[in-house]
Amino acid sequence: MHILFIGYGKTSTRVAKQLFQQGHQITTISQSPKTDVYANHLIQDVHQLNLTQITPIDWVYILLSPSQSTIEGYQQTYVDTVAPITKALKQHPVQRIVVVSSTRVYGENAGECIDDESAIRPVDEQGQLLWKMEQLYQQAFPERCVVIRPTGIYGTSVARMIKLAESTKIYANMHWSNRIHIDDLAHFIAQLIHVEHPEKSYIVTNNQPIALHEIILWFQRHLNLPELVLQSQKQTGKRIYATRMKEMGFQLEHEDCFRDYEKLLAQMG
Repeated sequence: MHILFIGYGKTSTRVAKQLFQQGHQITTISQSPKTDVYANHLIQDVHQLNLTQITPIDWVYILLSPSQSTIEGYQQTYVDTVAPITKALKQHPVQRIVVVSSTRVYGENAGECIDDESAIRPVDEQGQLLWKMEQLYQQAFPERCVVIRPTGIYGTSVARMIKLAESTKIYANMHWSNRIHIDDLAHFIAQLIHVEHPEKSYIVTNNQPIALHEIILWFQRHLNLPELVLQSQKQTGKRIYATRMKEMGFQLEHEDCFRDYEKLLAQMG
């Protein structure tokens, strides 16, 4: 199959490599030069996407991310690109389009449990824009569009967590956080190519919600830093579970984030 990646960052790179190794032809669209020898790289602005000069595309992965997490950034990156992408793909025999969104579309923020059957009720404008993007693709490619909603992606760096460990003296409340290792996410996205009748959407997470202050505490203890004080047992955030991913029989390789953090710290010496 000829597979097109629109947006080619850390996750796309991992997915593309796996699919190339399975014998597929890979083309990528990005705004900066890429060097992976197994793919045909095109530099284009997706707002003016032109796919007239490439061989017929069978499968599409869309993994875009805004340069800024502002409302304008989300509008330009996620919503304003749908029409030009849809128009450019019209001439191609696309069997499936996989769109990576986010669990931000779920607006709960008081420690509730969320899974694939939960109603979507975004509360902030960024969440609403992601939901709008999902709906536009589902309308443009009915029966062919699959939406992926990952939780927080980790696995390449611990710099942000170290900064939090160094700067956090008090933590306001119990804030639930959820994560998925980048390699598990990429493996799941690549595996979809073998699923004959996929669901319309999948949450992708390690099914191990953790209060964020506990992760910061773990880093503080490992780095011999002063330990934070939790001010309140009030719960915020949400606990997210990937029920459809589990039903599919997908096996996670990274269920324990602390083991991964330990390896990343060790690599830093």
